[in-house]
Amino acid sequence: MWVLVGLTGSILVFYLQLDLWINPEIAAASSQPVASQQAVFDVLDETYPNRHASWRIEQPLHPGWPIMARYYTPVEKAHLQFAPLMVTVDPATLTVSSERFWGEFLMTWVYNLHYNLLLDKIGKTLIGIFGLVSLLSLLSGIILWWPGWHKLRTVLSWRLRSSTAKKVFDLHILSGSYGFILLLMLSLTGAALAFPTQTHQILKQFSTLYSSKSHPQHTSSSDSVSITADEAVLLAQKEYPEAELRWVESPGNNKDNWRVVFYQAGEPSRRFSRTQVWINPHDGKVIAVRDGLAETAGDVVLNWLHPLHNGEVFGLTGRLLVFMSGFVPLILFVTGVMRWQQKRRAKQRIARRH
Repeated sequence: MWVLVGLTGSILVFYLQLDLWINPEIAAASSQPVASQQAVFDVLDETYPNRHASWRIEQPLHPGWPIMARYYTPVEKAHLQFAPLMVTVDPATLTVSSERFWGEFLMTWVYNLHYNLLLDKIGKTLIGIFGLVSLLSLLSGIILWWPGWHKLRTVLSWRLRSSTAKKVFDLHILSGSYGFILLLMLSLTGAALAFPTQTHQILKQFSTLYSSKSHPQHTSSSDSVSITADEAVLLAQKEYPEAELRWVESPGNNKDNWRVVFYQAGEPSRRFSRTQVWINPHDGKVIAVRDGLAETAGDVVLNWLHPLHNGEVFGLTGRLLVFMSGFVPLILFVTGVMRWQQKRRAKQRIARRH
């Protein structure tokens, strides 16, 4: 399982780029930015007139990328814990370039394989338990291996000795030693992400955590939304004029608020940033504000989990390190099996002599 989780994790470091490479038809026709948020919602409403709950649209991360819209409550997938309808829209032409359910196209299938072993909630629990077991295994392994500070530099010097048996042993030790810190971090953050409720409960013992449930509810009796998406973004932008717009979530038929998500420089994740503004859809008043740079200690920990797990927080260098670390379990497994076979053959030779 460790090899499977490691290799799928490496793929997921660049899963958005890979999805575009596999499906070039979803790329934007030009690098033109999104001109109107409301126009995107209008296209979604016209294309999917029977989907009345809220839509969440993600702004393109890079020029030439499409708008990615998510509809989180499709009736077709109500039996699954997470399977939103994923729709890509060309920001230049405002045409729908793809409509796919999460888990039914390759990269999200790999994502589910990594996250829950394709077993939904039960698989997610198994992955969380595996993360904790891996954490304990890594710690016990480093304790058993530890050569002492005076020998550490010698042991970690990169060398592969001449004989095959010694090369296998050296590669096993060096890959485990150099990958230890990253694998430890990935096991810890992976377990925390797989057990969000338990992670929140632990952090609440030491710090308060942000909750949107405390937001005041708007009292308008009207069912119609009079504030457009563009107006909501403009109103929200006044709170953070220098921030980058990342997501816009519509009220939907549950009479919720507009939710506008921004990224501020200094937040650990650009894609899943935490600076948010909630706008009353009837009168345009600001319902609540969350500053991603002024979080409590507990929320800071939560905000760092995912960008640490995929390496995003350290840019391309971080992503490449996480990508390479996903191959370490495979190397350890192969060299471990080879080492075991070498020892078994050696014992058989000794037995034959006697």
